[in-house]
Amino acid sequence: MFARRLIPSTASLVAFEAAARLGGFTAAASELNQTQGAISRQVAQLEAQLGVALFTRVRQRVALTPAGRYFADQARDLLGRLGLAAARTIAFDGDGGTLDLAILPTFGARWLIPRMGDFFARHRDVTINFSTRVRPFDPRAEGIDAAIMAAPPPLPGLTSHRFMGEVLLAVAAPSLLRTTPVSNPVDVAALPLLQQETRPDSWDRWFAAHGLARGREQPLVFEQFLLVIRAAVAGLGAALVPSFLVREELAAGELVPLPGSELTTDGGYHLVYPADREGYGPLVAFREWLLAVA
Repeated sequence: MFARRLIPSTASLVAFEAAARLGGFTAAASELNQTQGAISRQVAQLEAQLGVALFTRVRQRVALTPAGRYFADQARDLLGRLGLAAARTIAFDGDGGTLDLAILPTFGARWLIPRMGDFFARHRDVTINFSTRVRPFDPRAEGIDAAIMAAPPPLPGLTSHRFMGEVLLAVAAPSLLRTTPVSNPVDVAALPLLQQETRPDSWDRWFAAHGLARGREQPLVFEQFLLVIRAAVAGLGAALVPSFLVREELAAGELVPLPGSELTTDGGYHLVYPADREGYGPLVAFREWLLAVA
């Protein structure tokens, strides 16, 4: 449990942070529209409360002590997080604000980002900070407002909306098929296979759907679908990928469908977020837009 007597006032933290950043009490007073004496008193009160010198004072100049440099970094981080928390609290009563959104790299590049212009045209007051994740994770542990995942983690306190299904299509480069002709699903087993690491059983399921067993050769495994697709274009093997992710390559003739049917999975794409973010304005705006567009 933290010691309440050691918690400084916000005013003294603001004064100290400004003085530390600007290198003196006079500059801090000018920035905060206070007197130099007021800044000096607030810093002195903070030092008395902590029982440690934060500045050394020589004539008219001050310099941070080692303890002061440490506390300045902590105060700057704390004030930044407090300001962000205040802005996000206000955003619960409106649509504007910032949304920290984690996305799957290939899904983001091929499907989401090309559609985001429509979202921003509708919600000009929302800013989205994008980051990428490949594997399922707990957004709460990383301070993320929401994430798009292929498989949401089975954790309490998370809300998930499945907004898109998934159909996997077997494809290969024409250059590969010139050296290893394929006329039916049986022939596909003779090809080297490419696999995305979060879909470890996809080829087994595809062959099983055709009454076949996968060959003994282990597939080449990649972290992202984009790498799987580029490896397929390079002729390194056959790929089993969501059909909407390879529309460009199919249209350009870089990849062609292999014989056999598509594989409809029970997976898909989910918007996942902490349950306590349910009413957060920017998330509400994005969720409603995403579910409508998808």
